[in-house]
Amino acid sequence: MKEWKQIWAKRCRQWTALGLLGGLLKWIALGGGVGILAGSASAVFLKSLDAVTGLRLEHPWLLFLLPAGGALVSYLYVKFGQNSGKGNNLILEQINGGQETIPLRMAPLVLLGTLVTHLFGGSAGREGTAVQMGGSLAEWFGKLLRVRPDTRRILLICGISGGFGSIFGTPLAGTVFGLEVLAIGLISHEALIPAFIASFVGNLVTSSVWGVSHIHYQIGEIPELSWLVVLKVVFAAILFGWTSMLFSKLTHAMKRGYAKLFKNPMIKSAAGGFVIIGLTYAIGTRDYLGLGIPLIQSSFTDLVSPFAFLWKLLFTSFTLGAGFQGGEVTPLFAIGATLGNALSGFLHLYAPFLAGLGFIAVFCGAANTPIACFIMGIELFGSDAAVYLFIACIVSYLFSGHTGIYTSQRLGVSKSGHSPS
Repeated sequence: MKEWKQIWAKRCRQWTALGLLGGLLKWIALGGGVGILAGSASAVFLKSLDAVTGLRLEHPWLLFLLPAGGALVSYLYVKFGQNSGKGNNLILEQINGGQETIPLRMAPLVLLGTLVTHLFGGSAGREGTAVQMGGSLAEWFGKLLRVRPDTRRILLICGISGGFGSIFGTPLAGTVFGLEVLAIGLISHEALIPAFIASFVGNLVTSSVWGVSHIHYQIGEIPELSWLVVLKVVFAAILFGWTSMLFSKLTHAMKRGYAKLFKNPMIKSAAGGFVIIGLTYAIGTRDYLGLGIPLIQSSFTDLVSPFAFLWKLLFTSFTLGAGFQGGEVTPLFAIGATLGNALSGFLHLYAPFLAGLGFIAVFCGAANTPIACFIMGIELFGSDAAVYLFIACIVSYLFSGHTGIYTSQRLGVSKSGHSPS
């Protein structure tokens, strides 16, 4: 009897090991498949985005077509979009137990819509587009394989991670972002391995297979660790968090305001286009159109206008509030970097150093993803500033409140440390 028990225990250990190996191979295949799809979509998008941005800079008169472009995209969403208009929130809802289908048409619609936004000068980002393409392609991939509901949920997380990691060239941050963005204060560890595979493969496909390169920024000299510098960083991070909250609240208010004033989505987007044109000529510069990458680059090399962060915030809120397609993240990078640059003289800290902290901290507060943003800071700027990057992220996260850019993001644990009732 004792020998039989030993044999049975050995068999059980072998079956467990085989089961774990089989599960790993399964998620390598599924996560890798989503990564290939998301990475390829991101590559097409990034190459197309460079092309339309170049056209806009070469032909300034394209700005006057922004109202017509917005109206056209809104018409396409009304006519063909179904529930695609929910954007990133639709994907979050389905991961959190929603019963809707994410249509494959979301990918080409958001791709076209974002390219139109940037071709004609709207102030928007690219993360939303990558995440929506990744999510819709992951849904299609899951349907093709007829996966179970629990597997579908993990595939959608892979779509978020694959899209985010490949669009910014940050596979580790992309992994954690897909796990952390679902609920404030919680991380979904069950999808850790497949999300990493999707993000890693997606980034590899974008950069190595498609040859897309990502922009890098130099944070410059890191100040020695001291209580005075830490206090200055905490002060800056509080402002970063409040700026995140201002952006989120203003963008949501703009969406409600536009919708209240203009019941017709096409007229709403057209009106938003005229607002952007008016703002551009009112302040006399086109620096706040598009992604805002020149603003970010200037923040790491020169001194920028102390109000640049506020203008970029307004341009982006008015653009997205009117229903134009695109993400929020790259404009948030620009808002944070320019704000950090503006604070450098007041706080007597290096401008590139504070620009780097603002770059990740404002996004952190708006997305409520402190761990992902900290890891992104390490991937982008190196580990020398790790302590400061971490302080900036957690303080900004705390002071941004429970408002964020994703309205379908659940409240898992409040920032005061209590679980919601």
